[in-house]
Amino acid sequence: MTDTPSDTLRFGRIAATIAVADMARACDFYVGAMGFSKTFENGEPVGFVILKRDAAELHLTLQRNHRPAPFTVAHMLVEDIDALHAIIRARGLRIVKGLRDKDYGLRAFVFEDPDGNRIDVGEPLKR
Repeated sequence: MTDTPSDTLRFGRIAATIAVADMARACDFYVGAMGFSKTFENGEPVGFVILKRDAAELHLTLQRNHRPAPFTVAHMLVEDIDALHAIIRARGLRIVKGLRDKDYGLRAFVFEDPDGNRIDVGEPLKR
């Protein structure tokens, strides 16, 4: 066994999986408000959904006793962060960290989705 990564090892897509207590409510938010498209669903009732928008992919998994973590569970890079911030505010969702330009080169904020999952959103600052 080796602890050194192989030179031939390559990674492909990695998609965040977010636990939700109410799949219909979660889909209303991610599809209805954020504009993702549902590309796959599984179960009766639906317990797993794959959502896509542009280059982003997000997986939702139904966990009826879900308790949100007190830390960020996903990070999204977007274009037009101000538009997304306005959507979050219009939905009345909690903004954990306000929209600000960061010294590490991103304009960013953190919000909680309808299930309390913390999502960190950033957009590279224009130079």
